[in-house]
Amino acid sequence: MTATAVFFLVLAVALVWGGLIASVVGLSRRPGRLDFPPGGEDDHREDVAPVERDT
Repeated sequence: MTATAVFFLVLAVALVWGGLIASVVGLSRRPGRLDFPPGGEDDHREDVAPVERDT
């Protein structure tokens, strides 16, 4: 391997694994949305939905 190939290998590995680690850290700090827009409440539509058949 040439020095250029090793450099790009290290760069690619750092980019991929660094992105993964940054994503995990970001999601652990803000795991999900805590508020929903108006009208986003559960209206139990599945309780009145038509019957689904497997045929």
